[in-house]
Amino acid sequence: MTLPTRIILDCDPGHDDAMTILLAAANPAVELLGITTVSGNGSLEKVTYNALRMCAVANILVPVAKGANDPIAGKASAAPSIHGATALDGAELPEPTFELSPLTAVELIAKLVSESDRKVTLIPTGPLTNIAMFLQAHPELHSKIEHISFMGGSTERGNWTPYAEFNIWADPEAADIVLRSGLPLIMSGLNITHQALATPEVLDRISALNTDLAHTVVDLMKFFATTYQDVFNMPDPPVHDPVALAIIIDMSVAKLISAPVSVELTGELTRGATVVDLYGTTGQVANVDVAMELDVDKFWNLLIEAIDTLGKRQ
Repeated sequence: MTLPTRIILDCDPGHDDAMTILLAAANPAVELLGITTVSGNGSLEKVTYNALRMCAVANILVPVAKGANDPIAGKASAAPSIHGATALDGAELPEPTFELSPLTAVELIAKLVSESDRKVTLIPTGPLTNIAMFLQAHPELHSKIEHISFMGGSTERGNWTPYAEFNIWADPEAADIVLRSGLPLIMSGLNITHQALATPEVLDRISALNTDLAHTVVDLMKFFATTYQDVFNMPDPPVHDPVALAIIIDMSVAKLISAPVSVELTGELTRGATVVDLYGTTGQVANVDVAMELDVDKFWNLLIEAIDTLGKRQ
């Protein structure tokens, strides 16, 4: 019998992070050990509150710890134009049902990893600040990390500046630390997450589940769709973050290419851009498995099954 992959979700909820929480809690191929939060889609206070509210929505009971308020260099920036004033606008969500862990995000990650009797996979779906700080603070635990599967970057253009994706742009120094870590990395950038579109057909499938959770998800996705239409002229919003987890659940969800990846730290116009050498022109050693092509049906089947499973438990 194959044991579930033990995971820690590091996130900044956020509509797509919220969907990742549901997938992490419901899929039997993974065991969710804990959730840590980082400033990103909203302020640290807002995204931490949202993580607790999503746990309440789906009756999830795992430790939740608050992480970094600011990036390694500079100050935090949020994305209210995408996720709204609360960072999770669009649906009425319940109040949290349990208290935050007294530990910081780095302390909780270290505790969960050190106490596990097998390797743990980290799933960062926001800026990489907490992960970089953990790697720097606990080199003795690197050998217990199976993968770091992160949502961020792009093989093409960006979504926050012309060439930088938001999560990497928000803390490029942290991304640089992670990319240089030598650990097994999987990158789900905009090039693949823009294939994970919440189309009307997808929302109809979720709505047909006819549970309170399903209706909440549809309301959240409909708000997300309005902002993507307004900001990017995309009528169907890309549900970025669950891609990074879906790959860990089932590697056949995406086609991966091993490539050298680095992040631009000093470019006046390109700070935060991920430089992905798909064709080996730099001669550098590959350090990342880059997700390129999504099995869209398989991805949505995983996510909708998770929403169905959790909805029936309510």
